[in-house]
Amino acid sequence: MKGDSIKGLGTALITPFKADGSIDYEAIAHILDTQLTGYVDYLVVLGTTGEAATLTCEEKREVRRFIVDYIRNHPVSSLEGRSGRVLPLVLGVGGNNTAAVCAELAALKDELTENFTAILSVCPYYNKPNQEGLYQHFCAVAEASPIPVILYNVPGRTGVNLLPETVMRIYNAHPDKILGIKEASGNIEQIKHLIELSAISRQPSEFLVISGDDALACEVMAAGGAGLISVASNAFPEDFWHIVHDQDAALQARYTETIRLLFAEGNPVGIKAVLANKGLIGNNLRLPLVPASPELRRQFASIHEI
Repeated sequence: MKGDSIKGLGTALITPFKADGSIDYEAIAHILDTQLTGYVDYLVVLGTTGEAATLTCEEKREVRRFIVDYIRNHPVSSLEGRSGRVLPLVLGVGGNNTAAVCAELAALKDELTENFTAILSVCPYYNKPNQEGLYQHFCAVAEASPIPVILYNVPGRTGVNLLPETVMRIYNAHPDKILGIKEASGNIEQIKHLIELSAISRQPSEFLVISGDDALACEVMAAGGAGLISVASNAFPEDFWHIVHDQDAALQARYTETIRLLFAEGNPVGIKAVLANKGLIGNNLRLPLVPASPELRRQFASIHEI
């Protein structure tokens, strides 16, 4: 099936920066090494967690190139039965100017076709379109994209909520292009309703409902979801692989406070603080984001998983 390669655990990769604000490619390699233990099923590049909104077009191009080359040259090596597998990549391509998003997809056509399994496209932010506007936006994106599209619903960041009925309307209009949705509304009842609707509308395994909230991974999986796109797995890939693949609710519960703290001062503020504590990156962000407060760093240091 077309979505098999991105089921399970996907990591929404951070973009490490040096103290002067430039991209730290050595640190990107360190993060990728932790993801290549066999415990991650795919990677999401240049999404919200990657601070893509603060990168120039040239920086995005260089980050894409670096990650694609690194993954090709460093296949999965440890998990039994998956040795030698090259991790699939999903690229964040979205915005609040539909024409500009479609133009970007056209410009990236060859690169996307060659290197990426799907794009992740966020709901238009700030403009606050209604459901018809969201429908028409994503239909345009589906038509422009040379590869499958994963919708991304995250009302807390965009100011709009992509409703289940609209999701299915988009899917039914473009079943060969809409691969699924990263659902980060935080509303488990809405997510369950979407899974129920998708079970009626889709062919088996053809539409993926992916949790966009680390804390809801087990609940979404139990309801029929296809996995998790995780922030926490930047730092804890093995544990979150087990949370997703084993639906280990007890292990997920151990991370309740960690997950809360990861988002207490915004994302990726928390996960960068954790990775800096692990010595993998410098604790640097680009404005308007700033590093975690001393109090948040203290709270992280007191938690048993960190």
